Amino acid sequence: MRTLDFTPLYRSAIGFDRLFNQMEQNLNTNNGGYPPYNIEQRAENQYRITMAVAGFAESQLDITQQQNKLIVRGTRDSQDAGDERQYLYQGIAERDFERKFQLADHMKVTGADMENGLLHIELEREVPEEDQPRKIAINGQRLLESE
Repeated sequence: MRTLDFTPLYRSAIGFDRLFNQMEQNLNTNNGGYPPYNIEQRAENQYRITMAVAGFAESQLDITQQQNKLIVRGTRDSQDAGDERQYLYQGIAERDFERKFQLADHMKVTGADMENGLLHIELEREVPEEDQPRKIAINGQRLLESE
């Protein structure tokens, strides 16, 4: 496995240490790719995560946003675990999962729905007014806002 050295970036990029640490952590984590998912950008500030969760009911899924982290968990019923089936071939994964996504600042989950075994999670970036670009006056003169 190839490792990346982010040391040169630490010398010139100030305040990005959290991002570099997250990248190193993601490179060293192997979650097996279950369940499979897509991430799409639907508009400039709108995104959608689609996860293939066939075999899970809505009541078995839990979606939590905690600060800049989105956690999706799927938990099978305990009665399913005790079922003594004899498979000749088992290609459908029937196991619990936890998938974590690191969200950028100001990202907010706006909704989730399930259709045909696909879980769709809608996200939107909402940049507060105080964080949007603004003009700075030179020599202390105030700039008039455009009308």
